[in-house]
Amino acid sequence: MIEVGILGATGSVGRKLATILIDHPWFKLTAVAASVRSQGKNYGDFVPGYDLTISAPEPTLPCKIVFSALDSDVAGPIEEAFADRGYIVVSNAKNHRMTDNVPLVIPEVNSDHLKLLKGQVGAIITNPNCAAVGLTLALKPLVDSFGVESVHIVTMQAISGAGDAGKKLDIEDNIIPFIPNEEDKIENEPKKILGTLKNGQIEPLNLKISAQANRVPVSDGHTASVSVKLKTTPTPDELIAAWEAFKGLNLPTAPEKPIQYLPGIAPQPRHHRDIDKGMAVTIGGLRPCNLFDYKFTLLSHNTIRGAAGSAILNAELICESLAVDLKQRRILAEF
Repeated sequence: MIEVGILGATGSVGRKLATILIDHPWFKLTAVAASVRSQGKNYGDFVPGYDLTISAPEPTLPCKIVFSALDSDVAGPIEEAFADRGYIVVSNAKNHRMTDNVPLVIPEVNSDHLKLLKGQVGAIITNPNCAAVGLTLALKPLVDSFGVESVHIVTMQAISGAGDAGKKLDIEDNIIPFIPNEEDKIENEPKKILGTLKNGQIEPLNLKISAQANRVPVSDGHTASVSVKLKTTPTPDELIAAWEAFKGLNLPTAPEKPIQYLPGIAPQPRHHRDIDKGMAVTIGGLRPCNLFDYKFTLLSHNTIRGAAGSAILNAELICESLAVDLKQRRILAEF
């Protein structure tokens, strides 16, 4: 078993990470860290099944890989300190996503970007914004098969996407428009993920994305209305076939079918967010668009596929695809 830790272990994403890790076949949670108000407490009080004492988020934890669920206000320097001390940091925070030498990874989409890490002693790997994950997965088969010129997306994002602060939102019988700092992530992160690795750098995909982000009274699951303009125009059947043919990975947390097209009035968060343990992205309602070529509805589970599950899948990819000397914490080779 590979020893792992969680930074920000008492927050909503940290608790979800710990829950997924309880029965993980590769990873054993041996260290948890959080803010001073939780330090010294037993982690079993936060996630049943664990008997660990909560530590300070300092790079002395007894593990090789750390999952960062830290708030972005503090994540940057703490993650850098762990990487500098040789830890492999798999981060859910936004701080390093757009840093040139840090891979921003969706394993089914751009696993080759991990080559940026070759030879590093300690490293930071990031997973994308929760809404950007679902959008990018949906776009990948279209980019490869038909080319994509522009995208318009309107998100209807779940309360849990706001973390513990979501409990304080004025959300009952209400919609909160324009989620602060969210639209920029949705508009820019997919370009890096779908970009090309050249000469040790990521060349972002030339793609226009316009996003509008809204918070809605749904517990879990980010829904989005998406319109796309393609470079070549397929039939609806050809477009659906491209989604359905998209391959999964042979990793413990990976969904068998990362993208699933659903008939009827779908997808709907309450009924479809947990498909394939919350790791699958569901799509429905494909139809012509008067302004672009096609429009459709997209759903992804924001705390699983969009956060904790993606981070664990990234860690699995690292251990599977790279020759990692966990004793020396050095990433040795390309895959």
